[in-house]
Amino acid sequence: MRRPTHLRLLAACAAVAFACSAFAQQPPIERQMSPEQFKAAGLDKLTPGELVQLNAWLNRTVEEETAKAASEAKRKVVNENRGFITFGSNEPIVGRIAGEFRGFGKGRSYTLENGQVWEQVDEARLAGVRKSNPAVRITPSVMGNVWYLAVEGSNTHAKVRRTK
Repeated sequence: MRRPTHLRLLAACAAVAFACSAFAQQPPIERQMSPEQFKAAGLDKLTPGELVQLNAWLNRTVEEETAKAASEAKRKVVNENRGFITFGSNEPIVGRIAGEFRGFGKGRSYTLENGQVWEQVDEARLAGVRKSNPAVRITPSVMGNVWYLAVEGSNTHAKVRRTK
């Protein structure tokens, strides 16, 4: 499951980089439109200086919008893949378990309401607990791609890895 996620991440980053480079080479508007379109839009009435200003404004706007889109795409890729890949963020993933939580046990899976699935990989135990849709915090360790799940109202945490 991890390998396709890495490939999707690389593909998304490559697509954003390609889009940015394509927009950086934006031709002037008079070359993007046919002469008929240029005249119909009334752009033939602009002075050469006004046309330069219009092209500069269009290029700035395209650059700004491209930067916003690239930033949003990166944020989305990072958020969707946190847990599979370490991005250097020490921010926890906060959410709720979808359904009932029945304690910790090695090999158990915990599905969050956001669709993420985490599997417990250590021997931490928390028996006799039953909670419906409890709040959870999944915190990355200081080093490596190791995550710990804590359930609201409990001091016990379990080492987990994201499976979906």
